[in-house]
Amino acid sequence: MSEKIVYMDYASSSRVDPRVVEAMLPYLRELYGNPSSQHSVGSKMKGALEEARAKVAALINAEKPSEVVLTSGATEGTNVALRGVALRNRDRGNHIIASKIEHISVLNTLKYLAKNGFEVTYLPVDRYGTVDVEALKSTITDKTTLVTVGYANNEVGTIQPIREMAEIAHSKKAYLHTDAVPAVGKIPVDVVKDGIDLMTISSWDMYGPYGIGGIYVKRGTRVEPLILGGGQEGGLRSGTENVAGAVGMGKAAELAMAEMAGDAERLSKIRDRIVERVLKEVPYSFLNGHPTRRLPHNANIRFSFVEGESLVLSLDMEGIMLSSGSACSSKTLEPSHVLIAMGIPHVEAQGSLLISLGRFNVPEDADRIADVLPRIIKGLRQMSPIAPEEVR
Repeated sequence: MSEKIVYMDYASSSRVDPRVVEAMLPYLRELYGNPSSQHSVGSKMKGALEEARAKVAALINAEKPSEVVLTSGATEGTNVALRGVALRNRDRGNHIIASKIEHISVLNTLKYLAKNGFEVTYLPVDRYGTVDVEALKSTITDKTTLVTVGYANNEVGTIQPIREMAEIAHSKKAYLHTDAVPAVGKIPVDVVKDGIDLMTISSWDMYGPYGIGGIYVKRGTRVEPLILGGGQEGGLRSGTENVAGAVGMGKAAELAMAEMAGDAERLSKIRDRIVERVLKEVPYSFLNGHPTRRLPHNANIRFSFVEGESLVLSLDMEGIMLSSGSACSSKTLEPSHVLIAMGIPHVEAQGSLLISLGRFNVPEDADRIADVLPRIIKGLRQMSPIAPEEVR
C-alpha cells in the first residue's frame, strides 16, 4: 500500500473538524450538568444547548431555533419525522408518497408503515435520478398526508426540485419531508424558501461529531413523539440532551455557513478533474447522475465489465479509500437500488464507484486516483469473463 492515504468516502463517514473538537472539549472535561436542572450549572448547559440549536437553525434559515429538534442522528430523525407525522395525522388519511431512490433509513421506515396500515406510493426517476414531478401530481390525493423526497441523492448526487414538490404537497394539505443529510452544509438549504415542513439533518455529514443529528419541524406541523419521557426537545424527543454533541454540531453548522461556498468551489474543481480524466482515459466509463444539478463533492462513475467490490478493494491496496455505493446498504450484494431505478442494468450498476470528497481533500488527490484507475480497470477486465477482447 502507498504511504499516503487518500480518503474519498465522505458520504459514508467524515472526519470531525479539529475546530469542532476544540469547541466540544470543555463540555467533555470541566463543564457538566443537566440542561433541565434549575441551578446555575444547569442553566449554563441549557445556554450552550440553545446557542448550538440557534446555529443549526441559522444554517437552514429556520424562523425559530425551537424548530430544530435534536436527535441521536439522522436515522432517528427520519423515524420521528415519518412515523410521527403518519401516526399523528392518520385521522386525515393514510397515504404517503416517496421516491424510489430514498435512503435505506427512509425506505425501511416506510416498509414498517406499510405493514401497519399505510399505503405508500413510490415515484419513478429519470435516467439522471431526478424525481418525476408529474408523477407526484398524478398520484397525490386528499388522503395523502406526507410526501418524502431526499433533497439530494446520497449516491449519485442529483439535486431534486424540492420547492416544486412542496407546492404540490401543500396543494393537498400534505406535509413535505426531505432527507437533506447529503446536502446541508454542502450547498445552501433554505427551509422557508423551499417550503419544507420537516427535514432530516446529520452532524457528521458536515464534519461534526457522531451520535447527534436533528430534524427541522416547521411550527404547526403535527408530529407524534416516538420517545416518551421528560418532555425534552419540545416533547418530540425525550431524554437528557447530549450537550457536548450539540455544541459540536452547532460549531460545525457555524463553520459550514462561513466556508460552504469556498468548499463547494474547491471540491467541484477536484471532482471535475477526476471525472474529466477518468472518462477520457478509461474506455466504457460513464458518469451516473445529473451532469450539472448535482452536489459539488459527488462523482458516481460506472465502469462496464467490472465488479464494484473488486474495484474498491484494488483501490484500497493503493491507499485510496472510497465505496461502491451507500455504506448504509453495503451489507447486501444487490446492486444499488438508486441506479436500478435510474434504468441502469444490474450488471452495469454492479460496476459503479462512489467518489465523495470532503473538506480535507486536496487537488493532488484528483490525479492520484486518475493515475491508478486505468491500470486497475484494465487488470480487472482482463479477468472478467464478460469483457470483450477490445477492452481487455
